[in-house]
Amino acid sequence: MMSRLGVWFMGVLARVPLPVLRAMGAALGRVLFVLVVPRRKIALRNLELCFPQASVEQRTQWARESFIVFCQTWLDRSWLWSAPQSVVEQRVKLQGAVQELDGDVPTIIFAPHFYGLDAGGLVLPLRTSRAFTSIFSTHPDPVIDAWFMAGRQRFGDVRMLNRADGVKPIISNLRKGGLLYLLSDMDFGAGESIFVPFYGVPTATVPSLSRFARLGRAKVIGMYTRLTPAGYVAELTPAWDHYPTDDVEADTARMNRELESYINTMPGQYYWVHKRFKTRPEGQPSLYK
Repeated sequence: MMSRLGVWFMGVLARVPLPVLRAMGAALGRVLFVLVVPRRKIALRNLELCFPQASVEQRTQWARESFIVFCQTWLDRSWLWSAPQSVVEQRVKLQGAVQELDGDVPTIIFAPHFYGLDAGGLVLPLRTSRAFTSIFSTHPDPVIDAWFMAGRQRFGDVRMLNRADGVKPIISNLRKGGLLYLLSDMDFGAGESIFVPFYGVPTATVPSLSRFARLGRAKVIGMYTRLTPAGYVAELTPAWDHYPTDDVEADTARMNRELESYINTMPGQYYWVHKRFKTRPEGQPSLYK
């Protein structure tokens, strides 16, 4: 019942003017930054590892911004997933190498965990009629999971796949000229990962981008979505040169370097509340103690 009430309330918030909604998110984010101590410590530790040269004050500012943007983008799902299409098109802009979506060349869109990734994923099907596949983990609450799936599939030919579905439907869609929206920058444990540098720290990283690109004979482009006062701007990059190669480790390290270059432009909008460095090479101690 509480989940259904929450989904209903998000529908109500869709009618709230964007500046008011963003102010609500900012206030909530500041409160959570103070109250949710474990996640605050994780964000600050991640930023310390990635930006050791930055001052404590600067890293604290980025961590606070991360909480604020998290809350703002959560509340923005109200209008992203239920407001009229015209509202979404007005507030979410797609720019950069948009021409990379044309044609039928199999294409993987590397979309790392900036908080605006749902806005970016929603605007893509409005720009192209190509079949669009994305991989997400199932939410444990079936009401919330249904809300997530319906929102993410509201425009275009979008197929949401569970990570447990395996790679066959992913590769099949790619080889037919489809698009894959891939979020491959989280720590999924040692069993699925290899260790490559991320901001100089050996980091468990899934090599799926390189492997899917080779299996699907696909080009790779990046998409980085930034929250702005007017909504969002999703920027597409040109196709990566000489990618993939025969060296999965080198490809995965390059993916992290590409990600770093965009995090550096908006450090406060990346998903720092996740234990990105939780999995350590054998014999190495935790970085979060």
